[in-house]
Amino acid sequence: MTSLLPAFFIPFLLLSSLNASTINIIDHGARGDGITDVSQAFLAAWAIACKSSQPTTIYVPPKRFFTSPIVFQGPCKNSRITFQMEGTLVAPDYKKMESSTNWLMFHGVQGVSIIGGYLDGRGTSLWACKAAGRNCPAGAVSLAFYSSKDILVQNLRSINAKLFHIVVHSSQDAVIQGVKIDAPRDSPNTDGVHVQNSINVRVLNIGIKTGDDCISIGPGTRNLWIQGVTCGPGHGISIGSLGKSSNEEGVQNVVVQNVAFYGTQNGLRIKTWGRPSNGFVTGVVFKQVVMKNVQNPIIIDQNYCPHNTGCPNQNSGIQISGVTYADIVGTSATQVAMKFACSTTSPCKRISLEGIKLTYKDQTAKSVCKNVYGTTHGLVLPRCV
Repeated sequence: MTSLLPAFFIPFLLLSSLNASTINIIDHGARGDGITDVSQAFLAAWAIACKSSQPTTIYVPPKRFFTSPIVFQGPCKNSRITFQMEGTLVAPDYKKMESSTNWLMFHGVQGVSIIGGYLDGRGTSLWACKAAGRNCPAGAVSLAFYSSKDILVQNLRSINAKLFHIVVHSSQDAVIQGVKIDAPRDSPNTDGVHVQNSINVRVLNIGIKTGDDCISIGPGTRNLWIQGVTCGPGHGISIGSLGKSSNEEGVQNVVVQNVAFYGTQNGLRIKTWGRPSNGFVTGVVFKQVVMKNVQNPIIIDQNYCPHNTGCPNQNSGIQISGVTYADIVGTSATQVAMKFACSTTSPCKRISLEGIKLTYKDQTAKSVCKNVYGTTHGLVLPRCV
């Protein structure tokens, strides 16, 4: 965790720019009219790049390209494939992809980079369906990586995803950098970046405006570094929810630093189901954080029980320990700026508070601290009582 970038990152960029062959999707039948499906052109370009023995660039020119769901399947002979994106990819309406869980998916690949471009998930009609209470599909993730390695997503803009914008799942050594994510405040389940069951992921210098978590961290995440994130609107940066299953992997070694929250529902959140589980959260550092009018700036909630189904009157088994909050300042939109609602049977341990100053309407805010044990250093306002 001493370096912001994995060891592969710098040579990856160098190799991608030197002696690379280029495949223009136009040459494989793609029409940039925003209407004609170009998925087959992408798959043709991918097949060539995947079989190549040298670094290869798939070029997307500055036009609008409509594409149905695509799976870019590995493994490939080529471990240096770059998508140079100057155009916009447009998703189908949800009624045309009701059974799809992902729009653009990479599975089992290594050394893929996506540079620039726009993804338009066209989620508006699905959100309206959900708001009306009709029988709607969950939606499709805009960009997903599964069982992959050495991934770079840089300077991409993702707008109006039907579901999550970017997912990194069961993968390792990934960098998401300089990305911009936009969806309305009331768009449901449009998490900006979701990381789960993955190792060595970096999320750097990105701006997220969305209707759900700006960044969500699922079980099995290890060695995650988040830095330079601006969040709002949205539901903050969340570890969890965890403990939905009684047997799941823990979350460990997470650093969140130099981030800012503007008008979000939450700031720094750890959320677990209120029922037995053998999961855990440990080795987490939150530091150098600015809050502006955030409803729940610091919160651990171990009583998550949506719809009061499967968990009433139970206690969370997720063990939360070794969490540091340092250099956190700003304003709370509610009087309770710091809330630790930890489990009765698995209380929070080794929680460290240092250099915290959160106010509410120019007054000292309040805290709620239940079943939490740890230390404070220097100025901590509000105090944990």
